[in-house]
Amino acid sequence: MSEQNLTATLLLSCPDRKGLVARISNFLFERGGNILDLDEHVDSRERHFSLRVAWDMAGFTVGPDDLHKTFLPLAEEFGAEWSIRLNRTKRRLAIFVSKHDHCLQEILWRSELGEYDAEVALIISNHPDLAPLAERYRIPFQSFPITSANRDAQEKSELELLHQERIDAIILARYMQVLSPEFVRRYPSRILNIHHSFLPAFAGGNPYKQAYDRGVKIVGATSHYVTEALDEGPIIEQDIIRISHRDSLQDLIRKGRDLERLVLARAVRLHLEDRVLVHGRKTIVFD
Repeated sequence: MSEQNLTATLLLSCPDRKGLVARISNFLFERGGNILDLDEHVDSRERHFSLRVAWDMAGFTVGPDDLHKTFLPLAEEFGAEWSIRLNRTKRRLAIFVSKHDHCLQEILWRSELGEYDAEVALIISNHPDLAPLAERYRIPFQSFPITSANRDAQEKSELELLHQERIDAIILARYMQVLSPEFVRRYPSRILNIHHSFLPAFAGGNPYKQAYDRGVKIVGATSHYVTEALDEGPIIEQDIIRISHRDSLQDLIRKGRDLERLVLARAVRLHLEDRVLVHGRKTIVFD
């Protein structure tokens, strides 16, 4: 990427105090930074401050390789958790999928359109069914069949492949397997999942049939970061759609499928644009 188009994005959270925005803005101003976008939030109950700021690196007097070292004293003064990312390299994504293709199709389509500043480097599945789709998009596909007997060995092989391919983030596009705690710890706040969220909640293998039988009026979808607690990670994006008595079971499935792919697509965009800041069990989303 040309240095003329190089930008940096800072995500920061710390205990709230006076003058935080001014101090950070002045840090950038003194070094010739032109702020492109700035958003901040204060949780008044917890007295906790969160900020996202992006700036143009053209004319910035601190080189890209010295950014972290230069900002560190200010971050330590604030007692902050923080990260700075440059857009000079595209992040590499791995998509995990089982047999349902709707979420995978959506991500591949948007990636092909150039909506994501990232490269889909790899598709991993526990079934071979979607290999033709990966081939159509010219993306490497690897199948790791999972059984109770080989789960640990297969996960180890998957992790080795992810490391070999320099994967930055993982998207679970309806991957119907539970990742081990060890796997999740390797990619903190870098594994995105999607699942349905009904009102009331229905568990088991056929939730849409249960929802239809109960006559639900709303179904939803939730995308979140994966943690060791199943489906309880910090939420990135959610949405709902209305259901009426006129909707058949197939209508419910279609509406739920559409919602899942759109919610996941939005969550992927928010993550790749560094708009999600994890704070405990919650997220602050600067959109």
